[in-house]
This record gives sequence, C-alpha cells and structure tokens, in this order.
Amino acid sequence: MPQAILLQDVDQLGPRGTVVDVSKGYLRNFLMPRGLAQPATRGALEAARRVGEAQQRAVEQATTRAQELAELLNRTVLTLQHQAGEDGRLFGSVTNQDIADAIKEARGIDVDRRKVHLEDPIRHVGTYMVVVEVADGVMATVKTIVTEL
Repeated sequence: MPQAILLQDVDQLGPRGTVVDVSKGYLRNFLMPRGLAQPATRGALEAARRVGEAQQRAVEQATTRAQELAELLNRTVLTLQHQAGEDGRLFGSVTNQDIADAIKEARGIDVDRRKVHLEDPIRHVGTYMVVVEVADGVMATVKTIVTEL
C-alpha cells in the first residue's frame, strides 16, 4: 500500500501532516484531485517535517508573546471616569468595549471586546478585577477603577 501525506484534516484518516497508508486508487482518484493528500516521497516527507517544525516554532513564539502581554496586563491599572449619581450609580455603564478601548489607549494592545470577560456591565463606582483573554488559554486580570466624573 502506498503512503500519503495529508495536506488537510480528513475524517477517517487523520489530521493534517499525518502519513497514512491508503490504497493506490483512493490516493490517485479521491485524495489527490481534491488536494487532500500527496504521495509520500522522500522529498515530500522532508518538506512536511520542515513545515511541521516551523508551525511548532510559530505556535511556541505566539504563546510566549501572549504570556508576556498577559504579564504586562496583570500590572495594568485602568482608571475610567463616568458620570454618576450621588449614590455612586453610573449614568449608563462601563462595558467590555470601554475596557478594551482603555487597554488600547493605556498599553497599545489591541484586545477584542469579546475577550474581555465581564459577567454584567459595570454600573457602580468602585474597583473591579476584569479578566481578559489574551490568547487561547492565556488569561490576564486587569484592575479597573471606575470613578465619578
């Protein structure tokens, strides 16, 4: 049976980059025309190994960068000013978009508003610890102080 290197994830066979044994007809008539696999020659195996190593390095660098950003955000204290009534209740609220904008302004780090985890918008003056997801599995806690304008 010939071997093939999967170029994409294929149900029943495996994830991308895997070397699998398949029948000659399946490889020639189904996998290759659809761009799902290529024959496993020495050159193709070496190229697949190099690509896999490069992807591994890129993932490690991205994770390291995300951890550095998380450490920076953990040391960040945001101060947001809003109009408030005499009882400390805000006119309006502080949303995850406001916090993402404040992070961008304070540290120059783009954070998607969906990565700022607030259970409910902040409606009272006070100090809050807000969790921000920097990357998959890398979280930071930003101290947010909401004051009266």
